[in-house]
Amino acid sequence: MTINEQPSASSAQPSEPASAQALAQASEPATAPASEPATAPARPVALITGVGRSIGIGAGIARQLAASGWDIAFTYWTPYDRRMEWGAEDGAAGSIARELEDAGARTAAIEADLTGPDAPIRIFDEAEQRLGPVTALVLSHAESVDSGLLDTTVEAFDRHFAVNTRASWLLIREYGLRFRGEPGSKPGEPGTATGRIVALTSDHTVGNLPYGASKGALDRITLAAAHELAHLGVTANVVNPGPVDTGWMNDELRDALTQGTPLGRLGTPRDTAHLVDFLCSPQGQWVNGQLLKSNGGAAS
Repeated sequence: MTINEQPSASSAQPSEPASAQALAQASEPATAPASEPATAPARPVALITGVGRSIGIGAGIARQLAASGWDIAFTYWTPYDRRMEWGAEDGAAGSIARELEDAGARTAAIEADLTGPDAPIRIFDEAEQRLGPVTALVLSHAESVDSGLLDTTVEAFDRHFAVNTRASWLLIREYGLRFRGEPGSKPGEPGTATGRIVALTSDHTVGNLPYGASKGALDRITLAAAHELAHLGVTANVVNPGPVDTGWMNDELRDALTQGTPLGRLGTPRDTAHLVDFLCSPQGQWVNGQLLKSNGGAAS
């Protein structure tokens, strides 16, 4: 398992949007004495997995959160893209990082093989060392190779569950062990949730057995976090973005899915990013423990 660094951020940063400021202020200690000069709150840090291609959903989420005032740590794994039919995008991590820095974010690009059980600890170590404590964890990575009940191999099944399920559980667990934001609600008392977990899922099943089954398990793990991490002031939700064409569809599939969507188009990474941005904002804290479909009304 390897983790490689990419160059990080420029020091010049524009003023933050109100949503990110509110989350940052909620995680800050009490206001300094009046005699000390006032300083702007630090930008909160979001850790986003699966940001390996500039046209992918993960990159779209990273751009949106950077524009909303977050610093961004993100993971990618080039060998996965290289063995898929779309191929690897040379220099993607560096170009994505530069885009985020242009939006005012500090960045940490981390290459990580999520099949290794030690990867989540090393990812969090790297993100915290370079950017600080993680406030939002967004899981948009995936192992996705089509196969059905009769032709799925044991190796493929195990790999899907290692990446989509086990790694997601370990990332959520590591986040919970390290989270140091404001505590959440206590029995009988109102509270503010400052931490965020958002996982991307899918409703694929037929002809896509290991992917669909491993994503179904991911759903349950994430929804459990909404209850088991509530005492930390953390919300956890699952988002199903529906059919989003990021280069993996052929013309026949693209046409069929477009016709099956009431709005007459496929989803875009930006569509998913807007919902994730809302869930990560202070305004989204009352949405918790939900599996949300953001799919334009596409039929299952």
